[in-house]
Amino acid sequence: MGPAEWGMLIILSVLWGGSFFFVEVALQGLPTLTLVAIRVALAALALWAVALVRGLKPPRSLKVWLAFAGMGLLNNVIPFSLIVWGQTEIASGLASIFNATTPLFAVVVAHVFLRDERATPMKIAGVVVGFVGVVVMIGPAALDGFGAAVVAQMAILGAALAYAFAGVFGRRFKTMGLDPILTAAGQVTASSVILTPVALVVDRPYLLPMPGGDVWISVIALALLSTALAYILYFRLLSSSGATNLLLVTFLIPVSAILLGVTLLGEELRPVHLVGMAFIGLGLSAIDGRLWKQRRPTGDGQL
Repeated sequence: MGPAEWGMLIILSVLWGGSFFFVEVALQGLPTLTLVAIRVALAALALWAVALVRGLKPPRSLKVWLAFAGMGLLNNVIPFSLIVWGQTEIASGLASIFNATTPLFAVVVAHVFLRDERATPMKIAGVVVGFVGVVVMIGPAALDGFGAAVVAQMAILGAALAYAFAGVFGRRFKTMGLDPILTAAGQVTASSVILTPVALVVDRPYLLPMPGGDVWISVIALALLSTALAYILYFRLLSSSGATNLLLVTFLIPVSAILLGVTLLGEELRPVHLVGMAFIGLGLSAIDGRLWKQRRPTGDGQL
């Protein structure tokens, strides 16, 4: 990945890192499926508005819309629902640790299904080191609830696995020649079509009291920032950098959350955070590979 791709990856980590906070607030007034359905529906409206302004027209091919539906299931419906439900049972810190297993699954899934993203010892080592950095940075206290709500933890692991498959499945959009805005809009539109009737039947939100203003602010931020804008970046990165590199964003999400807390909320940057970030940086450099290739000894014994 070049500087532009790394920059987009960091921005994406900030957008998705904020989603854990927005979900925590929104769950105070909305049930799981309703929250996810509103999230993708609002994101779809925003993305189609952007597409209209840019003169982009919805694709008419059934094949393309079936691909949108598959991507929506793997990248929105399944993982969003599992993560949001999981956060009703476990803390967001532990949830983000489980979410950070996504690159581990991505390396395996990409190795099996993609010829150009084979796992290498360096890449596997980088993923493991990066995951250790996430655990160190968030802190062992986040593991206090480990094993207490096994089903919720398995749900978030299931979401991580779904994201890994989505990264591989989404590679097909590169060959379709679609603008990333259309791909993002089509995905969340398909997701909202799938989720809305399910939420109406299961949650029956029309019988619930109207949520407060803070809930709606969080839902709107979740839809516009952590979904609509995030998925424009997601599909640009997927096209240019591949599934494995894209899903490294889950390592950067805790880094973004901690740095935002330090700069905006006056929180303390502790030594354990720096150690965790160092592990993550080491893991990312190993997965990227270029720095390590430059340091390999040459035939005359020079580095």
